[in-house]
Amino acid sequence: MEGINVLSLFDGISCGQVALERAKVCVNNYFASEIEPNAIKITQKNYPNTIQLGDVTKLNLSELPKIDLLIGGSPCQGFSFAGKQLNFNDERSKLFFEFVKILRELKPKYFLLENVKMKQEYQDIITKELGVEPIQINSSDFSAGLRPRIYWTNIPILEWKDKGIKLLDILESNVEEKYFISEKKKAFIKRHKVKLQFPRDKAFTIPAQFWKQGKQECRNLILDNGAWRRFTPIEVEKIHTLSDNYTEGISDTQRYATCGNGWTVEVIAHIFKGLFNSSPITSTLPNGNPNGEFNKGLEVSATPTPKSNPTDLTSPNPNIKEQEKETNKAIRNKIKELEKEK
Repeated sequence: MEGINVLSLFDGISCGQVALERAKVCVNNYFASEIEPNAIKITQKNYPNTIQLGDVTKLNLSELPKIDLLIGGSPCQGFSFAGKQLNFNDERSKLFFEFVKILRELKPKYFLLENVKMKQEYQDIITKELGVEPIQINSSDFSAGLRPRIYWTNIPILEWKDKGIKLLDILESNVEEKYFISEKKKAFIKRHKVKLQFPRDKAFTIPAQFWKQGKQECRNLILDNGAWRRFTPIEVEKIHTLSDNYTEGISDTQRYATCGNGWTVEVIAHIFKGLFNSSPITSTLPNGNPNGEFNKGLEVSATPTPKSNPTDLTSPNPNIKEQEKETNKAIRNKIKELEKEK
């Protein structure tokens, strides 16, 4: 199989690169757009040949070779049900449109965008922009953690079975004392009646703020031989199906944060296995060509349904700024409509 060129936006600790490796996809060049220093440090430690490009809003796309695969998980804090639900009014969520702009300009053969569960109105806007219906996958089918996420992609996604992985399968023994909870924290947990996590269950979604151990995050405490403790960094890595000590080299606080901002690797690896499929989704693709040269071999068992009347990503787009203005105007109007309904 010929190698491909990959551009990863909002790359984080490069979980996409780990997934490509696990899916045995040959990569010629992996370009990463990321600005968080700790995330970049972890990526370069594990994949020193990664080509870091910096801020997604300042990329010089003309310097890149032909990109075959564009991937990204644009910041989700403005969309998340766990957040303030600012949606497209949130500056972080607006970065989604950088993904759309780059998708239209580069016209890669394949793309993948990941985000959190959100209100249907906002999901529909993203779906219209990308031209394919999303598919929801819960990481619990592939790992010891609950993490429902939405994926928009033109890569055929094969059927899968729950691997049946439980917390008990990934917990460490002989854990350091610093990960156990103080009596003061126990009093806080009891006062707020926070649900504890037990080893035979699945972990709740690990947020980037996991290290704060606030009112919600305390739900991810577990009982270890009768004592309360939080997950170790290695356990959090395992919940995200990363290799042990993948994030070693930064503080525990940042290890939790970078993992919380990352992907469940085994989910993404499963999606990438569809790159070998001979029958990709028939949809409005960026370059109008659903069959990549590297797209051979496996048979599709199940694919998401393409959206009818999608935005045409195959047509020339000489005036991206004008198109962005129209899109932003439509979003503002949609937000006003929703506010009137409240």
